[in-house]
Amino acid sequence: MKFPQQHTLKQIATIIDSTYVGKDDFPVLGMNEIHVVTPGDIVFVDHPKYYDKALNSAATVILINKKVDCPEGKALLISDDPFRDFNKLTEYFKPFQKAEKAINETVEIGENTIIQPDVFLGNHVKIGKNCIIHSNVSIYDGTIIGDNVIIHANTVLGADAFYYKKRESGYDRLKSSGNVVLENDVEIGAACTIDRGVTNSTIIGAGTKIDNQVHVGHDTVIGKKCLIASQTGIAGCVIMEDEVTLWGQVGIPNGITIGKGVQVMAQSGVSKSLEAGKDYFGSPAGEAAKKFRELAAIRQIPSLMSRVKKIEKEK
Repeated sequence: MKFPQQHTLKQIATIIDSTYVGKDDFPVLGMNEIHVVTPGDIVFVDHPKYYDKALNSAATVILINKKVDCPEGKALLISDDPFRDFNKLTEYFKPFQKAEKAINETVEIGENTIIQPDVFLGNHVKIGKNCIIHSNVSIYDGTIIGDNVIIHANTVLGADAFYYKKRESGYDRLKSSGNVVLENDVEIGAACTIDRGVTNSTIIGAGTKIDNQVHVGHDTVIGKKCLIASQTGIAGCVIMEDEVTLWGQVGIPNGITIGKGVQVMAQSGVSKSLEAGKDYFGSPAGEAAKKFRELAAIRQIPSLMSRVKKIEKEK
């Protein structure tokens, strides 16, 4: 998330009531998660395991829970609870806006687009030309939809990220300020859910088709001309390159990359990044040909055991 205008380190420290290391007028341009930070951004870190990653990232302002040596050209915001203060900044720069009606005045709808009854369109939603949005679809604030897009009934675009910090009192949610972007010629089936990014965009690439009852997590980027079949679950921060096919009930964990042209067969559980241009199967998913050979070998085990027992009896 980029701020509407440049702020200073001192101004940001005042908002969250923190101390800081750096010049008062050190420029602050926005805030982002570590995988999408750029110079001028704030990134938060609250565990020593990730200090080096945050301090050496592209972010130039690190919201951290310990005073450490500040890298050259960067600044620190010292907080007893960076998670809480990151949320505080989200609330300050992008507070929740109540919707006053089903389709807000700030919505932009392109030529020849059809909006069926009982659709909800939040603040600052943009929809392109020649789209069809079916009944009971909910499209949250800031969603951007290209041309020739079809969205079937009961789908939700832009719900909050599933991102929590465990506390003694329960779980605290990391507030979401990002959005969802559907590029041209995307089709989304019935009862799908696509979460918005925490600070950036969840993106569905041009020409991708998604079946019914599919979930896509926050900040995931799906490439062009992908096919995703029913009941597939994709976690947050996944990179899926172009022309990937995921068949029914595939599970994808967070933070991995699925290479271009990959096919993952039904009911597979992916555990790590997958190399481009190959077919995968199983849980954990492996190259399909190898997995099928393994299954064929397993089917031979009863016969082999019988032969071993027979040999032992003959001794």
